[in-house]
Parts: sequence; structure tokens; C-alpha cells
Amino acid sequence: MAEDFCLILLMEENSMKFKIAFIGAGSIGFTRTLLTDLLSVPEFSDIDVAFTDINEENLKMVTALCQRDIEENGLSIKIQATTNRREALKDAKYVVNVVRIGGLEAFATDIDIPLQYGIDQCVGDTLCAGGLMYAQRGIHAILEFCKDIKEVAAPDCLFLNYANPNAMITWACNKYGGVRTIGLCHGVQGGHYMIAEVLGLKQDEVEITCAGINHQTWYTEVKHNGVDMTGKLVEAFEANERYIRTEKVRIDMMKRFGYFSTESNGHLSEYLPWYRKNEEEVNKWVDIEIGHWIDGETAGYLRVCTEGRNWFEIDFPNWMKEPAKKYEAASRSSEHGSYIIESLETGRIYRGHFNVRNNGVISNLPEDAIVEVPGYVDIHGIHIPLYGELPLGCAAVCNASISVQRMGVEAAVHGDVMLLKQAMMMDPLVGAVCNPDEIWQMVDEMLVAQEQWLPQYKDAIAQAKERLQKGNLIPHKNYKGAARKAVKTVEEMQKDREAATKNAAAAAK
Repeated sequence: MAEDFCLILLMEENSMKFKIAFIGAGSIGFTRTLLTDLLSVPEFSDIDVAFTDINEENLKMVTALCQRDIEENGLSIKIQATTNRREALKDAKYVVNVVRIGGLEAFATDIDIPLQYGIDQCVGDTLCAGGLMYAQRGIHAILEFCKDIKEVAAPDCLFLNYANPNAMITWACNKYGGVRTIGLCHGVQGGHYMIAEVLGLKQDEVEITCAGINHQTWYTEVKHNGVDMTGKLVEAFEANERYIRTEKVRIDMMKRFGYFSTESNGHLSEYLPWYRKNEEEVNKWVDIEIGHWIDGETAGYLRVCTEGRNWFEIDFPNWMKEPAKKYEAASRSSEHGSYIIESLETGRIYRGHFNVRNNGVISNLPEDAIVEVPGYVDIHGIHIPLYGELPLGCAAVCNASISVQRMGVEAAVHGDVMLLKQAMMMDPLVGAVCNPDEIWQMVDEMLVAQEQWLPQYKDAIAQAKERLQKGNLIPHKNYKGAARKAVKTVEEMQKDREAATKNAAAAAK
């Protein structure tokens, strides 16, 4: 008992005081994970925590779950939960963004309208037709967040952006929001784990350097005990019984460009013009019978997010009955956020991969692009060393996406419908599937369907409605997708509650 009392006194003496706010805190999975990470740092046992979300019901549920965790870990923190964003942001030193603007309602139109033109997306949140429209909604809203941060948060507040499309939102915040913003993603960590797995090693035995742009980042160095392992990866992945079926696109890209990429079959295939341009190609590269998460299935992420939301809403009382999350080192995830804050506050050095403005870090990518590159953090700040040149093929893939991202950002900020349609034309997969007239009409339909989230396009939407009402339209293809699964009912999910709960925690929107 005396030892426990001394430990509590030591924690109180070393505890630090600052405020962190979560925007989009009603997120099913992310908020609880990130808060658990943060409160697993001993010095952070007395910080101030604020949650805000426009969905009051989800906010109440997530707050109740996290508050229960806090109390069962013996901390006295009381979460400030409010639908008033400015109240949550007031005096915050750190702000974490985990929003999905438009929710699943808008997300469905990102997927379903392009399908009518033959564009078959798996995720639709980074590039392609869905990612570009997601950026139009997200950037407009998140620049409002930035305005609030500048007005009511602590001076020099750090904005940690987890929301997709990560590169475009981080780009807009840094260029137009006037708020210091770092984009964070777990793709590099996930691929690092896979590389170690196929090599038969532990993750901490494999040294990696990854560089590129978010969701198109390349493992340009893979070493074990100082020995370069890059040339052994194709053979190692092809020898893995699961990955040879679930990561066909990733393995094919590694064969053709020489380096492993961070993103899964479903993500990677929709950023490129070659793997999803028709039904035959989708079926060649996607195997949905495996049942391993989404594996490139048509509308796969929309399905798991919908199932996750429905399950969380029904099963929430059972989540409250389960054991609380433990705030300890073993409970921390590999998400960068808590480690960055820990380093800035305590001085413990952390190395990770962060999304930042290029500024010459990767010499053969544009200065203004948001790149994902190695960096380290200490008490003096976030430091990004110069990387140098990406291999030319890898750089070419990234540059194609960067051009689309730049146009997408400028279109969203200025409500420039012509620039948005040009971005759609230049998108690798949209351009591989559709002709210009189809793209023009598809964008009109998407603007009209998402009108409530796109106030910057008010005049353009009025004109789009007129064009669509005139008739003489290009017929839809009545395409349902090459590899789509039905959304499970709650009754179906109840047959395997453990799997449903795991899915709900992973589907963080």
C-alpha cells in the first residue's frame, strides 16, 4: 500500500497540464484508441480532455465509454463533451481531427454515383471520384475548424489531422488555414509489420525508410542487421499463402516499380489506371471470397463502416459491460499522435513517418506537395530531415496523384467547378474509365447529391441542376460493381459478436 501511495504521489508531481480536443469525437473507433494511447503516458494523468461532434447521440456514447475507462484506471479527468466546437477548442494546445464530413450518407454517394459510370471504388476516401468529392466537403468544413483554432485555442496550437483525404486536407490547412498541421496515418506501420512477417522476423528487427505521399508511400529501404532485404520481398510475399491472394495489386506494383507500397489491394488499386478500369480487371485482382476484411471489394469500406456504425449503436450497452481499456504501455497502439505529444512535452525522442509540406525534402516531388516522410520529434519540435530523390518510377506515380490533389484543394477552397471537373479528368482511374462528357455529367450529379455539404458551390450546383433537368443525358451503365458484398444485418452480425465488435472498432467513421 505504501509503495502504491508513493507511486501516485510521484505521478502527481510529474504530471503535466495541457488541453487536448478531439473534433469528430463520436468516431466509433479512433477516439477511444487515441485517448487510451495518450493516457498511457504517466505524465498525462491530469490533462484536460474535450470531445466535440455534431452527432450528439454518438458523442454521448463514446464519451460514456471513455469516461468509464478513465475512472476504472483511477484518474480524475472529467471529459468535457459538447456539440459547441469553439467551447471544446478553447485553450487547447493540441487538436485531433477524426471527422468524416457528411457521414455515411455522403460517403454512399461518393461510391454509388461513380458506379453508374463504371468507376468501381473499394474505399473512395483518398483519390478517385470519391476522394475528390470527400475533399470538397472536408476542406470547406475543416478550414472553419482552423478559423476557430486561431481564435480560441492556445497560441501555436498543433493540429493533428487523421481525416481523409489526408494529403489534401493537410495541404489546405497549412496553405489556407493558417494552422500548424501534421497529417497522420498508420499505413507505414501496417506495411512494416507485413514486411517483417513475410521475412520471418519481428517488426523491431527490420529497419525501414518510407517516402512518398500518403497512401502511396514506398519502402525504399528495408534492412535486417544492416543487410538490404528489398530484393527478397517479392519472393517472400509470393510465398505467403494469404498475401498472394489478398495483395495481388501490391505485389504486382512491387514487381514493376521495385518497391513495396504502404497501401492494401483496395486502396492502391483505385489510385492507378490499370487495375479497376473494367469488370474483368477488378475480378482479376480482387478475391472477395477470402473473407479477410475488404481485400479490394467494391464499396468495401462503405460496407464495413455501415456495419460498424449499426453494430455500435445496437451493441453499445455490452461495450459498457466489458473490461475497461488499461492505460499502460502494452495498451498503446502504433498511431503516431500520442508519441508526438509525448515527445514534445517530455523530450523523449520519437521517430515516425509524418505528412508535411515537402519544402524540398523529396527533391523530385513538388515543393508545395504534402509528402509522407521520416521525421523525429523531441522537446524542440518536429524535425524532418532531407530525404533526396525517390526512384523515378515511384516519383512518377506520386506526381500523377499530386497534380490531382493540387487541383482538388484549389477547387474546394475557391468553389471552382471547372477545376474540380479537370481534377476528375486527370485522376488516373476516372480518366481510364470515363470520357470527358461522362465526367462532366457525373460531377454535376455528385454536386447536386451533396449540396448540403458544399456551400462554396452554391451557384455551380444551381447550374448543374438546370443541366440535369434539361434531359438528353448520357445513360447510366446500371453497373453494380464487379465484387460487391451485401451489408450484413444486425441479426447476421449477432451470430459472431466478436467479429462484429472488432469490425466496429476498426471502422473508425
